[in-house]
Amino acid sequence: MRTIRHFCSRLSISALMIFSFIAVLLSGCASQTETEKKEIRIAVLTYDEYDTLVDSITKEMTKWGRQKEKETGIRITLDIVGAKKSQMTQNSQARKFIEGNYDVLCVNLVDRTDATVIIDRAMASDTPVIFFNREPVEEDLSRWDKLYYVGAGSRQSGEMQAKIIIDALKNEKEFAAVDANKNGTIQYVILEGEAGHQDTLIRTNVCINELIEAGYNLERLGDEYANWDRDQARTKMRELINKYPFQIEMVIANNDDMALGAIDAIEETDYPLDPLVVGINGTEDALEAIRTMKLYGSVYNDVKGQGEVIMEMAYALALKEPIPSSIKLTFDKYVFKPYSIITYNNVQKYLSTGQNQ
Repeated sequence: MRTIRHFCSRLSISALMIFSFIAVLLSGCASQTETEKKEIRIAVLTYDEYDTLVDSITKEMTKWGRQKEKETGIRITLDIVGAKKSQMTQNSQARKFIEGNYDVLCVNLVDRTDATVIIDRAMASDTPVIFFNREPVEEDLSRWDKLYYVGAGSRQSGEMQAKIIIDALKNEKEFAAVDANKNGTIQYVILEGEAGHQDTLIRTNVCINELIEAGYNLERLGDEYANWDRDQARTKMRELINKYPFQIEMVIANNDDMALGAIDAIEETDYPLDPLVVGINGTEDALEAIRTMKLYGSVYNDVKGQGEVIMEMAYALALKEPIPSSIKLTFDKYVFKPYSIITYNNVQKYLSTGQNQ
């Protein structure tokens, strides 16, 4: 009897050891699956594939992905699609990528106030989302701990755009050149982005308020929405020129494409005044326009920095790793890359570094 009990006891111990070994082996396999992933799939959804700034960001994301592939040997698939400014289209694209088991979604929202559908589907499938450039409303972003935003502070861009103008007008000769009718008041027009976009609202209000607080007398002749688009801005500016054939002394544009559209119209109509024109973003075409003194200045939007941060975060999330400590999150959600001022005096630095190539 004692022999049978001893045999059973040894059998139980052996079985326990076997089960423990299997458990450790399975755990090791699971760990290996996580840490030795061979492919990462990231979907990039943009509001419009023809937007100059967004295109620059996605190009930087692609560069980062290619370099990371070489360094790690992990294949990084980056699928980039545009929604043609339709939120319904973007919602459908998000659904397809989620159903295709993509690891992370990077979303440049069509409508920043309408992220609900994408967030609901992402939460249901446990798919992290990094929104970029077009910031969702705070209530949406706070719904889940795997929702993030990468962009730049709209207020800072408005402040810097105002500083470019203020620094120009401090020079008596420059002020006299801008104030063509010599009445001490700068008459201006504004070309705005799109209605309801946070950058449109904040850049416009902050820039004008900064100029007023600096003590300048201003007269707004007109403002037009041109939806960030150069061709639309050209058309809108021609309309403003027809309405104010001898009055426009300054053009404030919410982005560079619209600033360049205004310059196109000024040149095409042989406008008798030489308005001071300022933009925001520091795109490649804008840098060249600053170099040739057609565009007075711009505010550089760090597309390289944003693209790299988006990819660093997406890479970590895809591997279920923590966000790198080098990335400073505000409220565990936001990453804001700083702007910088570009004028003729420092444009060569931006051209030579090729930051917008």
